[in-house]
Amino acid sequence: MASVREFTLPDLGEGLTEATVVRWMVAVGDVVAVDQPVVEVETAKALVDVPCPYGGVVTARYGEEGAEIPVGAPLLTVAVGASQEDAGSAAPSHDEAGSAVEGAVDGADGTRVAAPANSRPAAESSGNVLVGYGTGAPAGRRRRSRPVDGFGAPVPPAPAPPPPPRAAEQGPVAVISPLVRRIAREHDLDLRAVDGSGPDGLILRADVERAARSLTEKAGLAPEDRPASGSTAAPPVTGAGTEGGTEVRIPLTGFRGTVADKLSRSRREIPDATCWVDADATELLAARRAMNAHAEANGAARISLLALLARICTAALARFPELNATVDTEAREVVRHSGVHLGFAAQTPRGLVVPVVRDAHTLDTAGLGEELARLTESARTGDLKPSDMTGGTFTLNNYGVFGVDGSTPIINHPEAAMLGVGRIAEKPWVHEGQLSVRRVVQLSFTFDHRVCDGGTAGGFLRHVADCVEQPAVLLRTL
Repeated sequence: MASVREFTLPDLGEGLTEATVVRWMVAVGDVVAVDQPVVEVETAKALVDVPCPYGGVVTARYGEEGAEIPVGAPLLTVAVGASQEDAGSAAPSHDEAGSAVEGAVDGADGTRVAAPANSRPAAESSGNVLVGYGTGAPAGRRRRSRPVDGFGAPVPPAPAPPPPPRAAEQGPVAVISPLVRRIAREHDLDLRAVDGSGPDGLILRADVERAARSLTEKAGLAPEDRPASGSTAAPPVTGAGTEGGTEVRIPLTGFRGTVADKLSRSRREIPDATCWVDADATELLAARRAMNAHAEANGAARISLLALLARICTAALARFPELNATVDTEAREVVRHSGVHLGFAAQTPRGLVVPVVRDAHTLDTAGLGEELARLTESARTGDLKPSDMTGGTFTLNNYGVFGVDGSTPIINHPEAAMLGVGRIAEKPWVHEGQLSVRRVVQLSFTFDHRVCDGGTAGGFLRHVADCVEQPAVLLRTL
């Protein structure tokens, strides 16, 4: 006995109510195993693979690539629980939902497709439908089931469907990074036609971007009309403007739309204030050089400046726990958190994301450096999970990498504070009563005025500045 099970887009959590289909991994007629990824979707948080909890034959797919699907809407249907031997003699029957059949089921194109002999019954489905996670069971090899008629005899094969518009997704290619594949899809590039410059012909991001530029130049597109590498935003809409000109409208959808909503909500709900101070970072940089010299001599990992700043933040939050908080607006309560989940701003091809280091207060500088490096690499390649970007209690924003001195950060809602760090530049500075050239950084601190007054915020920022100027201050908290 076979039945058709409908798999719907699961609850994504964290307030996410829809996802965009990026790439289908199976076709109608393919055999799938329990917990095999069947579709790649993009949420407002990350690119994730969705595993199907049923094993069997795919009978229908819902949603083309680029379509937005709400949570609870059907993704695909799978025929489970029948053997191929039974397919020839079984007659169709329907349950209350009209979906149960015996032996064979109708595919989306009207052909009869036999269920696999080794598929699990419906009762053995994993029930694991959380986006981005599976049980880890190896995915079965996808194969086409041979069509049979109602008497068990083979039927002539149906005409081959037309090839998909993007050949880049067919056949094995020397690509590891999912970001490379995504850029190729956005430019309609056939990866098999791209020469890889990496080891053993591996196709790198630079190879795909070079091939994309070549295509746009041949097409005669102006630079401003070319799609940005790694961009997942909807294409701009051009319309008539004033005085004979044109205007470009870029929809705020998907990831960019969610970012816009979150920033707007932060400005709307949080009465924020900003204070700042210049600090002499010369001694901090000297301490980092000493740490890295010792690390290299002992084969250990180098310490990044961001890791040192993160350790300073956790030390300052231990002294000023009022700032490691969120505000429950409906209950009119300030919620102080016992653990520090430190977010840090990272610029990626998709835009600005904020990965979160869990339990940062329990890590030393080396441990923070390792976790920051791991999350940064995942952000760069687009492999961050939604859980990697949620649950933060405080954010560190190093905008100095853009070559700017200062900024007034927008608080990462619903957190209560954010520390901003500008570039470290040589400036004239009075040091020990003498004018000298020192390495100076501007620190800015934006805080929710509901959780504390200016004295607390000023004390926090001053402690951070003291640790930057005199790293030995940290010894008291290590």
